[in-house]
Amino acid sequence: MRADSRLPRVLDCAARLFRQKGYQGASIREIVGTVGMLPGSLYCHFASKEDLLVEVYAEGVRRLRTGVESATARARDPWKRLEAACVAHLETLLDGSDYAQVMVRVQPQEVSEAAPRLIALRDGYERLFGQLVEALPLPAGTGRAQMRLMLLGALNWVPNWYRPGRQSPRGIARGFVSILRSGLDHG
Repeated sequence: MRADSRLPRVLDCAARLFRQKGYQGASIREIVGTVGMLPGSLYCHFASKEDLLVEVYAEGVRRLRTGVESATARARDPWKRLEAACVAHLETLLDGSDYAQVMVRVQPQEVSEAAPRLIALRDGYERLFGQLVEALPLPAGTGRAQMRLMLLGALNWVPNWYRPGRQSPRGIARGFVSILRSGLDHG
């Protein structure tokens, strides 16, 4: 990739449009037009629109991972670590940045050319939650993989209904973990 002072603005614009319109709805012309770049100039940085998406997606994953790793480093109790991860995940998704939202909005199967790379990025991030769930003191026979998927699905759906001021990301995350924990304690 060549150095270009407009590249960070292109990535920001791509993240915003992928979040708002999805991969198919966002055009290269629209993405580069906001920074005064010709569509062909983008190909000096990225071989394809799919490569641009992968770069945006990777940045979203990086932001989520950084938040979760930082939050869980301070907690020792397995349930508190899971709660801290959920809080960090939601805070990152709801912080107004578009990058992490792209990971939730754009599904790998929508972009077959980039699907393997997007899935690898997503799976790498989800392994963090897998490790947290593995560390929980759960009853024998608890479906840990299903628990992880259910929790991530619930967390990733929050941006669809969240309204600032009604409940904080911390409150939502605590509620989700509390429901999981109490369901297991009474199951």
